Amino acid sequence: MDIFHHILKQYWGYEAFRPLQEDIIRSVAAGNDTLGLMPTGGGKSLTFQVPALAKEGLCIVVTPLIALMKDQVENLKQRDVKAAAVHSGLSRDEINIIFDNCVYGGIKFLYMSPERLGTDLFKEKVQQMNVNLLAIDEAHCISQWGYDFRPSYLTVADIRPLLPDTPILALTATATADVVDDIQERLLFKKKNVFQKSFKRDNLVYVVRPAEDKEQQLLNIISKVPGSAVVYVRSRKKTKEYAELLIKHGISASSYHAGMPQEVKDQRQKRWSEGELRIIVSTNAFGMGIDKADVRLVVHMDAPDSLEAYFQEAGRAGRDGKKAYAVLLWSDNDRVRLQRSVAVSFPEKEKIRNVYEALGNFFQLAVGSGFGMVYDFNLQLFCKNYRMNMMLVYNSLKILQRAGYIEFTEELQLAAKVHFIMRREELYKFQVANEDFDHFTKLLLRSYTGLFTEYVAINEELLAKRLTTTRDTVYQYLVKLSRLGVIKYIPQKKTPLISYTTAREDSKYIELRNEVYQDRKDRYEKRIQSVIDYGTTHHLCRSKQLLRYFGQQGGENCGLCDVCQSIKKTDLTVPDFEKIEQTLLKTLSKEAMDFDRLLMTTNIPQAKLTKVLRWLEEYERVFENEEGRLQIRNN
Repeated sequence: MDIFHHILKQYWGYEAFRPLQEDIIRSVAAGNDTLGLMPTGGGKSLTFQVPALAKEGLCIVVTPLIALMKDQVENLKQRDVKAAAVHSGLSRDEINIIFDNCVYGGIKFLYMSPERLGTDLFKEKVQQMNVNLLAIDEAHCISQWGYDFRPSYLTVADIRPLLPDTPILALTATATADVVDDIQERLLFKKKNVFQKSFKRDNLVYVVRPAEDKEQQLLNIISKVPGSAVVYVRSRKKTKEYAELLIKHGISASSYHAGMPQEVKDQRQKRWSEGELRIIVSTNAFGMGIDKADVRLVVHMDAPDSLEAYFQEAGRAGRDGKKAYAVLLWSDNDRVRLQRSVAVSFPEKEKIRNVYEALGNFFQLAVGSGFGMVYDFNLQLFCKNYRMNMMLVYNSLKILQRAGYIEFTEELQLAAKVHFIMRREELYKFQVANEDFDHFTKLLLRSYTGLFTEYVAINEELLAKRLTTTRDTVYQYLVKLSRLGVIKYIPQKKTPLISYTTAREDSKYIELRNEVYQDRKDRYEKRIQSVIDYGTTHHLCRSKQLLRYFGQQGGENCGLCDVCQSIKKTDLTVPDFEKIEQTLLKTLSKEAMDFDRLLMTTNIPQAKLTKVLRWLEEYERVFENEEGRLQIRNN
């Protein structure tokens, strides 16, 4: 057994790697810059965790998803692997302690949000660290060709000269051919090196179902497809409404969205993962880092804004390799909403500048100040104070982030944290002299480890239960111990954050370059049109449509999707139908012709030709012109 399989067995209990994992691991271990394209559920995290554990030093993991970052740190700690995370929600003191532990304390994985990479503190400390690998998750974020570009990702390339001998592993689930090239160029790959698993999912059946009454359609689908399911909706309100609809019809279900308390989200995710709940109705907040193999159905009640997002979310079904379904319920309202979303997602430039101006006033920042500052941000209060539409503000903040003026972290939920700053011998004297605090101090030290070396997340409700008291009493104990210089205490908080990546500018000088605004708007319109095409096209195999979008040409029809099933109703096999269809379209592309001439020219048996023509006419691919000739319809 080689070292990689030994580590896999020791820490995760698996005997073998999934497809592509081992290839990527060996490429990285050989010191090669590597890009791994692995569809959702492919086990991306193991491709950097295994090789990093096989070598001396630590692995720096860059990810914009703070919730996923926290989950992975906890998962590694449960496997007795030292890991820590640094992001905008931490104090400078917390960050300093984590960096020092990376230099001296044996931390194996340091998870970083991209905006922290550009700080002087990190650049100074990273040169003292023994870094064996730089892993970039959600690597498509570095590409301006991608659907989720983030300027802070550009700082990754800036730190490469500080780690000249450290290989880089870039990972993403979805990327077009342009994005694949752009990622490698922007991350300064020494040579191109891509490992890509085909986006084709043979066990996943893609279905688009036209539906004006989506509630009834959902009930029909769930009654026909047994097993665990995820239902995606676009608003938090709808998560509750659809969950209640399902419960009303005797189906175990619950809602999930980013605005819920963390303990509620954790509980519902656990109940669903363990099979106690059959259905989770969620916004796109649900799914990142979720590894449930036996999901049989993913339903999208509303069309997403991109096929990248749809592919990732649909791909959460059937990870066990067994047959599963990805269903998009489509109506004319989806088309209208998607087309309107362009104006909503890209407010007028002057309105964006107004939001930036109001933001500085909201934080009482003078022009020229604020660089590096992080502020709690109450979006509702801001919109109320300045009488602005919430979606206008939200999307303006996203554009200002892409332009490099701010970082906007949505609804960050941070647990309460404690760090003992009094040395052990001093603490003993304090406990003897302050009997009222002795029991609580001992409880803290019994409940958590590492309190003297770093900030440790604590659960105030759990401590209250162990003390048979209230959460407020525990809070008061912590506040008093902090005032007495025994501990440093950071209370639990849940808030969006705004951090200034440049000093506040006069708003009239805010520059929204073409690559930040107009070019992205144009690409967004194309992505929207791709979703509309997917929802309204009924003559192309769904799997083929998705594969073509990601640059994978050729291949046979899947034979399973709604389009292929409609072909089978002609009593022809899918390959036979496809061959006749291609012959007809190729012939008619040269010139329009009547049925008899088409029959003679193609030499296709009349019965088969008639069936395929009826199908093409039904789905408006071919029509009869005024001269009575058959002609291809140009869309």
